[in-house]
Amino acid sequence: MLNIFVRSIIIYFFLLVAMRLMGKRQLGELQPFEFAITLVASELACIPMSDPTIPIIYGIIPVFTLFIVHIIITKLASKSVRFRKVLNGKPVVIIEKGNILPEVMKELNMDTDDLMEALRGKDIFNPADVEYAIIETNGSMTVLPKSSTRPLCPDDVDLTVERAYMPVTLILEGNFLGNNLAVTDGVTKQGIMRLLDKINMDSKDVLLLLLQGSEVFVQPYKGDSLTVTLDSEESL
Repeated sequence: MLNIFVRSIIIYFFLLVAMRLMGKRQLGELQPFEFAITLVASELACIPMSDPTIPIIYGIIPVFTLFIVHIIITKLASKSVRFRKVLNGKPVVIIEKGNILPEVMKELNMDTDDLMEALRGKDIFNPADVEYAIIETNGSMTVLPKSSTRPLCPDDVDLTVERAYMPVTLILEGNFLGNNLAVTDGVTKQGIMRLLDKINMDSKDVLLLLLQGSEVFVQPYKGDSLTVTLDSEESL
């Protein structure tokens, strides 16, 4: 029993490392060949886990082989557009100018319920609101709404808005994130501590602290969140 337990842990971590090196795509974003490799790797890893008479190397070598195959296929796909199309297929238009294309649905083995579910996932409930809908090579749907139904944006009304800032996490679960502090302009740990003193809070009481432009979002473990706006002359 202990032997199976140890073997399972070893193979699990080896499989985890292999999957991590293959990339960060979510399951629903995998290309067909990536999904196939993932399924085969999981099955191969299970064999030596459950049978102690099979050497553990019989599980590690196949997973390592699949990892090498994945790297080779990915490199080839990045170098050749033709090979990439053969391997992954190509995006297909399934709605054009508000019209559903039944022949395309038939080719993709999709029914109307599948199509409507995918549209609802994009917050669209009527195909008439769609200019184009495209089924991507990983099976997901990309939708271009009609101009009359898409959300209004500042450019539509010649409105100038303030530039967007990427939120930077500075405190996470009571701990300062030194790497994030290093990439912020002029922000120091002492400056953050001074800000927390003003709101009668200590770093260990903070679940999450984000800096976004001149605004600081603070979510404590207890109590409501708050947003502090820094003055033009105030800095962290």
